Amino acid sequence: MTSTTLSVPEIHCGHCKQAIEGAVGPLEGVQAVEVDVDARSVRVDHDDAVTVRALVDAIEDQGYDVPDQDALAN
Repeated sequence: MTSTTLSVPEIHCGHCKQAIEGAVGPLEGVQAVEVDVDARSVRVDHDDAVTVRALVDAIEDQGYDVPDQDALAN
């Protein structure tokens, strides 16, 4: 299992949290998604088969910008 944290500067409310969790959560291989509105970040626990690009694409499909340089894979 891998944990990836993405910085999403445009997160600012509960609607943002719901939209992102709703987009990332159903992805195959994703175990958990936690959006931290105050930190403006998204933490995803996922299988190794899930790529950071897939996570970024799912978030960006909801209209949020994810600066790739801020993606940290732990």
